[in-house]
Amino acid sequence: MQPIDPVDLTARLVRCPSVTPDDAGALDILYDLLSDAGFDCAWADRGDIRNLFARWGTKGNMRCFGFNGHTDVVPVGDEAAWTMPPFGAEVKDGIMYGRGTTDMKSGVAAFAAAAVDFVHNSPPDGSIVIAITGDEEADAIDGTTALLDYMSRHNERMDVCLVGEPTCPERMGEMIKIGRRGSMTVKFRVVGKQGHSAYPHRANNPLTAMVKLLNRLASHELDQGTDHFDASTLAIVTIDTGNKASNVIPAECSATVNIRFNDTHSGQSLTLWLETETDAIRAAFGVEIAMDATISGESFITPPGELSTMVSSAVKAVTGVTPQLSTTGGTSDARFIKAHCPVVEFGLVGQSMHQVDEHVSVEHIRQLKQIYARILTDYFA
Repeated sequence: MQPIDPVDLTARLVRCPSVTPDDAGALDILYDLLSDAGFDCAWADRGDIRNLFARWGTKGNMRCFGFNGHTDVVPVGDEAAWTMPPFGAEVKDGIMYGRGTTDMKSGVAAFAAAAVDFVHNSPPDGSIVIAITGDEEADAIDGTTALLDYMSRHNERMDVCLVGEPTCPERMGEMIKIGRRGSMTVKFRVVGKQGHSAYPHRANNPLTAMVKLLNRLASHELDQGTDHFDASTLAIVTIDTGNKASNVIPAECSATVNIRFNDTHSGQSLTLWLETETDAIRAAFGVEIAMDATISGESFITPPGELSTMVSSAVKAVTGVTPQLSTTGGTSDARFIKAHCPVVEFGLVGQSMHQVDEHVSVEHIRQLKQIYARILTDYFA
């Protein structure tokens, strides 16, 4: 059996325009590859989303290493702004271009190729699980959570899991994610009384109340950071009135804030704080305020230990770089897996993800496969 070329596999996946929720054949490519290599493959679809579960080895008490990733991608945006075809996977000067090359079809290709070669060349004393979703870039409600539900129903498990998201800010090998901040989005709607701007005493301006509320929230120091996390942040992301008349005080306005929080807080504790602040403004200004909070993930950490040490060792052996253990960045599907087993993330340099002309170094794809292969070797040694 010839070794699986992760660069070719990445290109085949990139040529599938799998913008969430359309799979466009990407998971079929992986299903065929893995099943031909002796993996037991099954679909764990939910709603409009396709999800692939694959396991090599006998289910039971043997140790099991898991990989997780996604094949869905964000939209290309203004296609005319691309200098290379967004789903062409064309290579120029050692760089492959296309939507999903970085986030994260290259990561999926690398761990799938590493796993197939590993079980063929040195069948492990244990199992390997590969769980790939088509719903990470959108709402993520029918993706990795559906795969974990499938595993629970079928008595499947992973002892540890590695998520192949891009984790390195600028150079290959510099960062491993051992946790993530929590994330919540909060929408406010303030209703006052419409009136003429020349007679503000006859109106109740909702914007005045909204500005005061947002100032209180944005100027409040949530914390100063913890041992493994940066300080929590609150960002005002939009304020809207829809008012096009300069001589009218509007009846209502809305605003949205996004909070990224560390292990000092929970979604619930932050919600209670926001409600207290909202109540104070409601009473002070005599307006109606509706608040809607959506918690997309709680903060979590896999404490430095055997798993992170093993991954760090493999990264350094292949790249010569000692990676930093970090919890920075946005959310990932590791936030769902952390309740199932210890989980860390390691992948490529993520500078171009979601951008026009997203791209990846083909040499980095090959390095990533080597790293994943070494991790498997060390885990089952």
